[in-house]
Amino acid sequence: MGVFAHPDDESLLAGGVLAQHAAAGARTAVVTATWAPDSRRAPELAEALAVLGAGTPRLLGYNDARNPEAAPGRPRLVDAPLDEAVGRLVAHIRDFRPDIVVGHDALGQLTGHPDHVRTHQITLLAVEAAGLAHLHPEAGPPWQPAALYAATHSESGVGLLRPLLEGAGKKVLAVPDSYVTTSVDVSPWADVKWRAILAHRGEVARERPLPGILARLPEADRTQIIQTEHFTRLAPGPPKCEGDPAQLTI
Repeated sequence: MGVFAHPDDESLLAGGVLAQHAAAGARTAVVTATWAPDSRRAPELAEALAVLGAGTPRLLGYNDARNPEAAPGRPRLVDAPLDEAVGRLVAHIRDFRPDIVVGHDALGQLTGHPDHVRTHQITLLAVEAAGLAHLHPEAGPPWQPAALYAATHSESGVGLLRPLLEGAGKKVLAVPDSYVTTSVDVSPWADVKWRAILAHRGEVARERPLPGILARLPEADRTQIIQTEHFTRLAPGPPKCEGDPAQLTI
């Protein structure tokens, strides 16, 4: 299960891993923290998830910190009561019962978007709370995911993204190389990942968002950027005993 802040984050940050798992017959799903089910980006998200084999959208429905059209009349994710947001995510985790959860890193994914940072915080709390029956009992029977990974970018792995983002007036926040525990070559699924990114047509048509930046690149440069995904494993729940099958690789 991927947990991301905005429609398109799932495709950009973990589209290859989601497609890889779906191709292997694994159940996959994505929870998106912002934008409402009746918003303009919801159909694009649905199309992207269909391409990735990740089911139908699961939207928490909060407003974007920087775009009030995301969910008019709803609180911004960054303003919502923390326990409320955690409880909503716990309900999705207990309903889907994933072995692995993938989300944002603590920096907020390169540009430090406040929705990314908040989603990271909510995901950390929800993955732990989901396994404890006394927390959010209204959200269903407890379920403890075996592994939690943060999608991230290392200092040496930012590569072409740095000049591209800085050229668009964005800051670039990367983690030390030692922070990355897992790098996945998703080149066999790069075409699927790119089709999922293209499904977010509104962002592709704009100049500053990453889908639009990628769409204007030569194919070779774009492929170089999207063909590897980096993650940091964050261990949820109680310590695992040696040889426990819950010690999964992504």
